[in-house]
Amino acid sequence: MKKSQNSFIKSQKEKKRLQKRKEKEEKKKERQENNSKGGSMSDMLAYVDEYGNIVDTPIEPKPNKPTNKTDDTKKNMRSEN
Repeated sequence: MKKSQNSFIKSQKEKKRLQKRKEKEEKKKERQENNSKGGSMSDMLAYVDEYGNIVDTPIEPKPNKPTNKTDDTKKNMRSEN
């Protein structure tokens, strides 16, 4: 009788172990299907506006004022002399 009880307990443990493994695989599949991590590249980008705030939309660059480079070179030449 002792022997048959041991085999019954072993079979019950085996069933529990297999059931846990099956549940674990199901949870793993569910996590993979509902994974929001690693989205598209545009979702991961952030931009900084002129005030230092982080925003999701790209900022349109302001047109720069044209500079007169000839004035800068003349100033540098004068300071060297």
